[in-house]
Amino acid sequence: DLDFVNEISKRTPNLCHLAPAGHTYMEDLNEAGGVYAVLGELNKKNLINTDCMTCTGKTVGENISGVVNKNPELIRPIDNPYSQTGGIAVLRGNLAPDTCVVKRSAVAPEMLAHEGPARVFDCEEDAIAAIRGGKIVEGDVVVIRYEGPKGGPGMREMLNPTSAIAGMGLGSTVALITDGRFSGASRGASIGHVSPEAAVGGPIALVEEGDMIAIDIDNCSITLKVSDEELAERRKNWKPRQPKVTTGYLARYASLVTSANRGAILQIKD
Repeated sequence: DLDFVNEISKRTPNLCHLAPAGHTYMEDLNEAGGVYAVLGELNKKNLINTDCMTCTGKTVGENISGVVNKNPELIRPIDNPYSQTGGIAVLRGNLAPDTCVVKRSAVAPEMLAHEGPARVFDCEEDAIAAIRGGKIVEGDVVVIRYEGPKGGPGMREMLNPTSAIAGMGLGSTVALITDGRFSGASRGASIGHVSPEAAVGGPIALVEEGDMIAIDIDNCSITLKVSDEELAERRKNWKPRQPKVTTGYLARYASLVTSANRGAILQIKD
C-alpha cells in the first residue's frame, strides 16, 4: 500500500543529499560512516527497529552500536536535517487516482508547487525530440504516456527525458509526468508510476495538449484541471491501442501485468 510511504515520510527526516540531488557521492557517504552512521542518527529519535536480526548474526542495534558520524555536513545530524520529511512522496488526484510517485528530495524548492500547460507525448522518443528541439519552454508540464507496465511494455525508465530537461536548463521550471518509471538518477519534478496507466484507459490517456495541470508535492496532490464532464466525453472517444509487442514473453507480460501501484505484478485472469 503506497499510502504507507507518506506515513513513514512524515516522521522520517531526510539526512543525505547524494548526487544527483546533491554534490556528494556514495564513496563520500562511505567515508563519513556509511549507512550505519545514517541509521545511528535515525536511532537517536527511535526511528529504527534495533531488535531486527541481520545477516551479520547481530541485531541492527548491535551493528550500529558505537558508530560515529564523521561528516555532519554530509550526513546531517537528526536535529538539523535537509527536511523533516522523507525523500519520497506519493501523490494522488484525478490525474492519478491510484497514486503516482516523486523523489521529493531532488525537486527544486520552487517546483514543489507548480501549475502549467500539458505538453503531451505518447512515447519517450517524441518527448526527447521536442525537448532537444527547443519546443518545451519554462512552465510546461511534459506528459509522457503509454510507457507503463502494459504500455511500454515493461515500464521503461524515463531518465533520458529528465536528463534532457536538465541539460536544456529547464530543471527548475518544467515538470515531467509519466506512467513510466525513474531510477535513482532522476532529478527535478519528475513524477512517475502514474496509475492507472494510459494503456488501460487511466486519466493520463485523456490529457490533451494545453490542459492545465497543478502539482502540489507538499500536500501530495496532482490535479488535471479539466471537468469531470469533459473527461467523461473524452473517455467515450478513447480506444485501447494495439500492443507494441504481440509475440513472445513481452506479449505475455503485457497481457497479465497489473498497474505500477500494485508493483506491476503479473495476475492470471479468470
